Amino acid sequence: MSWETIPEMVLSTADRFGDAEAVVDGDLRLNYIELVDRIRRAAGAFAAAGIEKGDRVAVWAPNSAEWIIAAFGLLTAGGVLVPVNSRFKQAEADDILTRSGAKAVLVQQGFLDIEYSAPDGVPVIDLKSGFLADGAPFERAVSGDDIADIIFTSGTTGRSKGVMMNHRQSLRMYAEWCDLADLRRGDRYLIVNPFFHTFGYRAGLIASLIRGATILPLPVFDVDRVLELVARERVTMLPGPPTLYHCLLEAADRGHDLSSLRAAVTGAADIPVELIRRIREELPFETIMTGYGLTEAGTATASRPGDTFEQIATTVGTPCDGLEVRIADDGEVLVRGYSVMRGYLDDPEATAAAVDPDGWLHTGDLGELDPDGRLRILGRKKDMFLVGGFNAYPAEIEGYLLEHPAVEQVAVIGVPDERLGQVGRAYVVAGEPVDERELIDWAERRMAGYKVPRSIRFLDRLPLNATGKVQKDQLPA
Repeated sequence: MSWETIPEMVLSTADRFGDAEAVVDGDLRLNYIELVDRIRRAAGAFAAAGIEKGDRVAVWAPNSAEWIIAAFGLLTAGGVLVPVNSRFKQAEADDILTRSGAKAVLVQQGFLDIEYSAPDGVPVIDLKSGFLADGAPFERAVSGDDIADIIFTSGTTGRSKGVMMNHRQSLRMYAEWCDLADLRRGDRYLIVNPFFHTFGYRAGLIASLIRGATILPLPVFDVDRVLELVARERVTMLPGPPTLYHCLLEAADRGHDLSSLRAAVTGAADIPVELIRRIREELPFETIMTGYGLTEAGTATASRPGDTFEQIATTVGTPCDGLEVRIADDGEVLVRGYSVMRGYLDDPEATAAAVDPDGWLHTGDLGELDPDGRLRILGRKKDMFLVGGFNAYPAEIEGYLLEHPAVEQVAVIGVPDERLGQVGRAYVVAGEPVDERELIDWAERRMAGYKVPRSIRFLDRLPLNATGKVQKDQLPA
């Protein structure tokens, strides 16, 4: 069965899955008929609020049933979804709202610990206010080529870019993803990946609705809560970063009931082979998939059934159907095919720099292909590091730290961390007295937690090359 648009697929779930459980969020349990009714009413609420076809609306909130209803209600009303990172501080969210031209923003006020007021008079709607239930059932026609969502991702300059994707791209990509990840009808899918991220939104929500899985949203990652839900709700599908599986292995040693788990999905440039072996041998998972994806192209490669421990751990698989991957002369990974973004919002220069005239997306990652065509990621040309599965960009973090009155120069790098993979370290040249704790506390008030450096090293000067650029490979260990 194929669909042209995300709303068409979502609304069809009432007929396809009926009274099967669709969402479990705390005490709230919705079957597919009830979920679709709420989504259509949310669409009516958006239409009544003046949201027209193509209007952009932001959602800034943790994973929840309301997030799901708001997002797909908006798409059903013909709007364009702009998810906002729930770890952002107000200034970071303001930037996204301003540049996206959002007509409204839905927030969960208590979660943010502030009473948020958006810039330029953008209406703020509390997700918990009942707004989503106030509309009459409604849907507006859209086409597969219409932009469905704009997900912002940081770039090496520190300026975020809005990645535009249409309905047809997501539906095709994540229908295949369901097969590759072994997501089945009736699976109980605990989504720990945030909905504002491609992994949580597309590989989580859209995939679940394509296949007819039960969605269990987790608002904030908490190991004890994960273990409780796995045992009580008999979770079968549990994707996440390698950190998650370390936690599960520790829990299994303590006797927690993980017997329902069947399918695992993870991904990172460096996964220990021993971790994959232990997942297969010490946990009940029957399948493990790794892959390589990015906001600008979705899941580009994936492992396949039968791959060895070493292949799953050290490569990210082979290209997905309809996509090509090649390595440029300088080692950069290039991707071409239907899933490559429609472009960056209002940024034709950045779009032209990212996608060449032949349609190849320049990913900024360095890699190589093995003799069987499996991709191995070697490094990050774009100077990015991963903190527990989140992309952290040194240039962006450096820009925030330079706002501190004591900081004259700064360079940020990723350093190894046993649990998170990597964390940030800042090398600072200070113009006035400041200590490590003070600077980290200052950063925590201005940046999402994963961006905040975990350590500060103070130097008299940064190592620079002849053109004045910091030579990060010469920073002291």
